[in-house]
Amino acid sequence: MFGRKATTEAPQPAPEPKPGGKGRPTPKRKDQEAARKRPLVPADRKQAAKRSRDVEREQRQRAREGMMAGDERYLQPRDKGPQRRFTRDYVDSRHSVGEYFMILALVVVFFGFFQQTPIGNIAQIALYVVVLILVGDSIIVVAGLNRRLKKKFDKRERGLNFYAIMRNMQIRRLRLPKPMVKRGEKPE
Repeated sequence: MFGRKATTEAPQPAPEPKPGGKGRPTPKRKDQEAARKRPLVPADRKQAAKRSRDVEREQRQRAREGMMAGDERYLQPRDKGPQRRFTRDYVDSRHSVGEYFMILALVVVFFGFFQQTPIGNIAQIALYVVVLILVGDSIIVVAGLNRRLKKKFDKRERGLNFYAIMRNMQIRRLRLPKPMVKRGEKPE
């Protein structure tokens, strides 16, 4: 009544060995470590240093090409992210006075060396005019950027206005990462 009933179980088939085993025993840890062991200092230090420099040069070249192409993996932290990319594209799509600021400033400084002459006085006034134009251009860039960022993104990152102004003052061909949009194009 409470005991077990004797049941006849079918015999289990014997497990078959896996076809495709590695055919050799697992190597001992000691043997594996010995096979991987290398000297801390290479035998030919000059050759090792040259090889190391070549590898580093190749990595830097790859990173530079990636940054020039706008690849997110190779960008510096200040340039990463969709909002920063949008800011870059917005600034790069505009014609601006800011990118000519450095050239104009150098010309004004050169003519500023002629003090106590009408040329020096004109250069002084021209510098103030150029700075005022640059401030006005920067205000226009930031206002347009803020309006578009508000439409496109829910939450804004900090520092985008300063990022846009700094990029706006760089000569277009010298900007890094390289401009990805042509002038007059609408940034996405």
